[in-house]
Amino acid sequence: MTERGGVPVFKRALVKLSGEAMMGSEAFGIHQPTVRQIAEDLIEAVELGVEIAVVVGGGNIFRGAQMHGMGLSRPAADSMGMLGTVMNVIALEAQLTALGAPARAMSGVAMPSVVETYTRQQAMDHLTKGRIVLLAGGTGNPFFTTDTGGALRAAELECDVLLKATQVDGVYTADPRKDPAAKRYEKVSFDEVIRNDLKVMDTAAFALARDARLPIAVFAIQERGSIASVLKGAGRFTLVTF
Repeated sequence: MTERGGVPVFKRALVKLSGEAMMGSEAFGIHQPTVRQIAEDLIEAVELGVEIAVVVGGGNIFRGAQMHGMGLSRPAADSMGMLGTVMNVIALEAQLTALGAPARAMSGVAMPSVVETYTRQQAMDHLTKGRIVLLAGGTGNPFFTTDTGGALRAAELECDVLLKATQVDGVYTADPRKDPAAKRYEKVSFDEVIRNDLKVMDTAAFALARDARLPIAVFAIQERGSIASVLKGAGRFTLVTF
């Protein structure tokens, strides 16, 4: 990941945000100041000349995997989780619009009276027109995480990189919040991630990105301006590549 005179080499990127990233300092739900910061960071990235798509999780509202087995079938629990992702993209779209940035919320689960139904062709059209495309509903199917939805959409939309926003500033040999001796990678190959069982994304998402030859940049979303910094090859992040 390099830059040419400060200009990022990427034409199109997909940012994968967890639902927890929307909570900020709250224990649940959507924290408006945090959503505003994320929106400002996305706008900064677009101003670099990069086309931006975003996939958002729903764990701040409902986590289907945790509710499965508590009186809910897995398809029912996952469907509720998908609805949480729609709430998140509506909130993010509203904030982007308030800041004057063109944005379109789309969902893999059809609900046309609320947001556009996702199609690859329409999403590509929005991107080429400079709109930030906010993608909800994961893959549109139960049994798949929003990480897998992010990898799938990034591959479908011919993105140059998948930006995996996390709570830590890259990939480590162990969880740095639990192991102070954990070492951070600047760059790591897909093969090494598999060999050392490093936790980057869930198995299906990681395999999809690998097969699509889609590099993954893992970074901390809390830092203001972090998305643009990664796109310029600056800041702290780990690049997973071939």
